[in-house]
Amino acid sequence: MTTIDCRNLACPAPVITVKKALAEQTELRVLLDDGAPRENVTRFARNRGCQVSEERDGNGWALTITGGGEPAPKPATAAATGERVLLITSDRLGDGPEELGRLLMKNFIHTLLETSELPARMLFLNTGVFLTTEGSDLLEALEKLGGMGVEILSCGLCLDFFKLKDKLKAGGTTNMLTTAESLLSAGQAIRL
Repeated sequence: MTTIDCRNLACPAPVITVKKALAEQTELRVLLDDGAPRENVTRFARNRGCQVSEERDGNGWALTITGGGEPAPKPATAAATGERVLLITSDRLGDGPEELGRLLMKNFIHTLLETSELPARMLFLNTGVFLTTEGSDLLEALEKLGGMGVEILSCGLCLDFFKLKDKLKAGGTTNMLTTAESLLSAGQAIRL
């Protein structure tokens, strides 16, 4: 079994490294840092139909990944189903005064709860991750959206950058590969 050391690699390098390795072999041992790298690689491997077992390895994790390495079959592509993805890259909406921008973002998220058509996924990047973490006044609304079937995902690299990794309260973490694939396959991608 091949061992790949992905510790201390910035997003999305761990996922891309594992993706390339799975194209050549069906059994890997992957060393990863705790937090977003472990979560992202685990989700990626499971979405490709692989079995994943995890064990603590010092300050990080060792994952054993076995299986086909092919993407799990999907009923239809995102474009065929018209899947809508929201990319939220700021904790504010618009370029005006900060206070107004925060109020507009809050109103937008709350208004989504009242619309008949919801996005399939909301991706939070850059300062947008402040909306999904401890202290945000939008957590309840985001949890309701999650309960309505909207996938809420925050950039792991962004959470690490702002030292918010342990303060994520709504949804899960994602990586740049998943973000890119979501946007490129979406029937409609909207950036706020």
